Amino acid sequence: MEHGRRCVLGGIEFACTTGPVGHSDGDAVLHAVCDAVLGAAGLDDLGSQFRDTDPRHAGRDSSEFCREVQHQLAARGASLMSLDIVVEAETPKIGPKRAAMREHIANLFGITTDRVNVRGKTAEGLDAIGRGEAIRATAVALLAV
Repeated sequence: MEHGRRCVLGGIEFACTTGPVGHSDGDAVLHAVCDAVLGAAGLDDLGSQFRDTDPRHAGRDSSEFCREVQHQLAARGASLMSLDIVVEAETPKIGPKRAAMREHIANLFGITTDRVNVRGKTAEGLDAIGRGEAIRATAVALLAV
């Protein structure tokens, strides 16, 4: 986390004094979603496809990565059935923007919001997450092929 950076999670901006460090917008949630979907489809991971050494991705909106991943799914004849996402962070609190995150992610992949679950967890002061120094997002994707 770095002072002065925007905090975007699940494509939704949170009012924070710090934000995730990243080559793109640093949206840990959408990065986890992309990796889960790519992995379930047997495709190369996010870092292989959108390298952090490529200047075209500097500051890039992670929603664009999701759109490209969705196109890859469609090209393979696969479709996303559901997503389960866990966001571990002391701040920001996910609850107030959970519905907006679900809606945004569902729209990116062309599915209904009832197929996207987002849960926020804290580390209760333990480790880098608990000290507010980091955010971790984990996602599981179910595909139909």
